Amino acid sequence: MSATILIVEDDKKLAPLVQRFLEDHHLEVVWAADGEHGWEEFETHRPDLVVLDLMLPGRDGLTLCRQIREAGDAGVLILTAKGDETDRIVGLELGADDYLTKPFSLPELLARIRAILRRSKRGREARAGTVRKVGEFAIDLGARSLKRNGAAIELTRSEFDILERLTRRPGQVLGRNELLESVRGGETEAFDRAVDHHISNLRGKLEADPKKPEFILTVWGVGYRWTDS
Repeated sequence: MSATILIVEDDKKLAPLVQRFLEDHHLEVVWAADGEHGWEEFETHRPDLVVLDLMLPGRDGLTLCRQIREAGDAGVLILTAKGDETDRIVGLELGADDYLTKPFSLPELLARIRAILRRSKRGREARAGTVRKVGEFAIDLGARSLKRNGAAIELTRSEFDILERLTRRPGQVLGRNELLESVRGGETEAFDRAVDHHISNLRGKLEADPKKPEFILTVWGVGYRWTDS
C-alpha cells in the first residue's frame, strides 16, 4: 500500500523510530516536530494520513486537527496520553479517524494506519458519483457533502460517516458500536461517548430543535435510528 504519512510528534526519540519503521513497510514518511511545521508540511506534501500528537509546542494538536479536517480529506490518527479522555473526545469530534494511547506498539500503529487507508480507498471507490436523497437532504457520497433543499451544511469527517451509516438503513436501529465502526472501522475498543458527541453535533446542524429531534432518534439502551417521516 503506497501512501504518504505525516508524523507530527515532538518526541525526538520516538518520531525517528516510528518514521524508520513505517518506511521499512513501504510508506513514504514526513516528520514535523511541532504544530507550526506540521501545518507547513501538510500544505507542502498533502499526505494521505497524519499521525498527530496532541501535546505539541506552538500550535497544539487539536488546532492542527481542526485545520487538517477543514483543508481536505486526509486521514487523522491522534496520539494521546493514557488518561486524556477529554482530548480523545475532542479529537474525534473534530473528525479524527482513530486514536492511539501512549505507550503503543509499532505493529499496532501500522495496523491502525493501514485500516484507515483501506477504508478511505474503499469509500472513495464505492461512493464515486452517488447522491443519496433522504427527504429534504441530498448526501453526495463521492464529494462527501450534504445539502438541505439545495443549501450546503458543513460536516466533519466523522459526522458525515455517521450520517451516511444512519441514512443507509432508515428506520433501523443502529447500536453505538456499529456507528463507531463507520468512523473507525471497528479496529479499536468502543468509545460510546464519542458517538454520543457526534450525534449531538449532528442534531445541532440538522434539527430545528436538537432537544426534540425529528431525524436522528434515540432508542434508549440500544442506539439511534434515522427517520424522515
